[in-house]
Amino acid sequence: MRVANCEFIKKKENLIITGSTGIGKSFLASAVGHEACSQGYKVLYQHSTKLFAKLKMAKADGSYLKELAKIEKQDLLIIDDFGIQPLDAQSRASLMEIIEDRHAKASTLLTSQLPVNKWHEAIGEQTIADAIPDRIVHDAIAWN
Repeated sequence: MRVANCEFIKKKENLIITGSTGIGKSFLASAVGHEACSQGYKVLYQHSTKLFAKLKMAKADGSYLKELAKIEKQDLLIIDDFGIQPLDAQSRASLMEIIEDRHAKASTLLTSQLPVNKWHEAIGEQTIADAIPDRIVHDAIAWN
């Protein structure tokens, strides 16, 4: 019920939905996002590869800080298909900034085919790979 009624957003908790292809992770994330919108929350839904590509372009054209500010203002950030491909250094740094900016201030929902214990491999660099899951998982509700 905490997920269905968006109570986790009020509590600034995160939500992690993991599982194999085709079980409805993206559908559930979209449904949660839709319900959050209907309750007046600000929600941003991004596929992970498109999010990181957009942030790379924003770095190149000078709008990076504006994009980060937009993400930070959302009550719920949904990152779909996290870990579908390994992160490069720039994407890893961007994800760390996003998660750090939102930590204990707003909710983040991640969907992933990878179980959380495999995220280190997708994130890459050890220090950041320790920090990101620590900040996400600490205040998270997990659906497997």
